[in-house]
Amino acid sequence: MNAPQRILVTGSAGFIGHHLVMALVKMPYEIYGLDSLNHYYDPELKSGRLQLQGIEVDDTRAGNLVKSKYHENLFFTRLDLTDTAALTQLFTEQAFDMVINLAAQAGVRHSMKEPQSYVASNLVGFANLLECCRNFKIKHFLFASSSSVYGNNANIPFTTAHPTDTPVSFYAATKKANEVMAHSYAHLYKIPTTGLRFFTVYGPWGRPDMAYFSFTKAILEETPIKIYNHGNMLRDFTYVDDVVESITRLITLPPKISAAPAVPFKLLNVGNSKPEHLLELVSLLEKLLDKKAKLDLQPMPPGDVPVTYADVQELELLTQYRPTTTLEVGLSQFVFWYKHYYQNKYLPVR
Repeated sequence: MNAPQRILVTGSAGFIGHHLVMALVKMPYEIYGLDSLNHYYDPELKSGRLQLQGIEVDDTRAGNLVKSKYHENLFFTRLDLTDTAALTQLFTEQAFDMVINLAAQAGVRHSMKEPQSYVASNLVGFANLLECCRNFKIKHFLFASSSSVYGNNANIPFTTAHPTDTPVSFYAATKKANEVMAHSYAHLYKIPTTGLRFFTVYGPWGRPDMAYFSFTKAILEETPIKIYNHGNMLRDFTYVDDVVESITRLITLPPKISAAPAVPFKLLNVGNSKPEHLLELVSLLEKLLDKKAKLDLQPMPPGDVPVTYADVQELELLTQYRPTTTLEVGLSQFVFWYKHYYQNKYLPVR
């Protein structure tokens, strides 16, 4: 009987990483989660995600491998991708078959405040991971890119054939850099590589800096919501379960290694392909929370874009799957989780 394939998931205490790990543990793989557990946002959220995975944060320390209390096939290590020696040691000891990189410093606006943190995580850490994929003969490297690479592209919906050489935020520039770095390694060392351009992913256990999360908090606390570009924004909101389903299908579909000049490299959009007005998001949250929002209409901030819209034909052709969760259904799942997670804070006063 063949041993199960070993998959390294970086960013496993993050939003998408957590949901992916919870799906993968039900499959015949050995899963190794990795996360630096930085404090970019509330560390309690990361701790809570890990607890659901059967990992206690107090048991983790740099380089120490912790086994899940709930899943025989899940392990976790606290490690920063910029730690070259520790990362190399992990690859040496665990002999991974595949790597899914979801670790990154996220956030468009934050990238203007602390660009160096994006250089460290998104560029240096990513380069270290590529070197390990090269040196340890990884069979499939999947990594998170972003719809932000399209910048102010006026052609909609966005396809992977559209130009992406004019990013409008430093965060987007680092994700574009990831794509070209990964392509060079796929070309030079024949590492089968799939880059995933995610479109505004949302859902339970999400990131507090995302609009749907911060809007929910503001509506419940009756504080104003900043609505940029005076509400003239369209976003291709993509439910996290649809993203996870796409990734799990793609794991076993690495780009084929063939003779030059072909490169085993593919970029795919992962989006709902149904952009929604930002004010529609607010309206749905008002309905789900049974409270009116206080709006603070603002001009377009630097680094932001008015529209995101994914063409997912390539994804569907390859996986026979496309995201379909409606915004109303997805938001209802998020609001249910949010109220439960923060239940003591938002219980009615008696």
